[in-house]
Amino acid sequence: MTVAPTLRFERTLLRGGVTRLAAVDEVGRGALSGPVTIGMVVVTADTRTAPQGVRDSKLLSPEARERLVPRIRRWAVCWSVGHASPAEIDTFGVVPALRLAGHRALAGLAAWPDLVLLDGNHDYLTPPEQDGLFGDPDLLPDVPPVRTRIKADLTCAAVAAASILAKTARDALMTELDASHPEYCWAENKGYSAPAHIEALARFGATSHHRRSWSLPGLLGSTDGVAGIEEWVETVESAS
Repeated sequence: MTVAPTLRFERTLLRGGVTRLAAVDEVGRGALSGPVTIGMVVVTADTRTAPQGVRDSKLLSPEARERLVPRIRRWAVCWSVGHASPAEIDTFGVVPALRLAGHRALAGLAAWPDLVLLDGNHDYLTPPEQDGLFGDPDLLPDVPPVRTRIKADLTCAAVAAASILAKTARDALMTELDASHPEYCWAENKGYSAPAHIEALARFGATSHHRRSWSLPGLLGSTDGVAGIEEWVETVESAS
């Protein structure tokens, strides 16, 4: 049984002079279709203990995640979700697309944070000086300072809450897309490399919702299959 995440680490940051802390997590990085999605939850020193049951979204059933969404929205000072499309992933790459989704989530917050707590070990949110997403360095958007923490979604309650918002929002989009493309079974697999999804790719090809720059398993000319995709994703994540 996993230990429930707490606000202990978040409160340490808030005691250090931070007024509003945005906790961040992402979903969809390794999917074959659909967007990458960023969830953000803002907490302050006055924020109470997270709603009971909050865990990393991967540890929860779909029903449990859906029950927690309204409780998280009421609990947080403010929250937001941002997406970047498959076309943007193809154009810029998956890590810049995560940055784009993150900036959209930041723009949707009702209160600007003083610090961002990012799950993982790579700050994909802060634009490099030369960024293809924003062009002129003088036009780079403002981003709060970023603090990264490995496995924050398992230990930090606010990050776990952000993961739930991101996961439920992206799952809802994939379920909606399934109505137009039922052959790919996106309502069940949410765009990941499940057997039914790969079989549909082999039979019907890729849609505009697929990441066409990837070596998609099942397509003519793709010989690496699922293992190739998984190896590619591992390479991206290790580089991150």
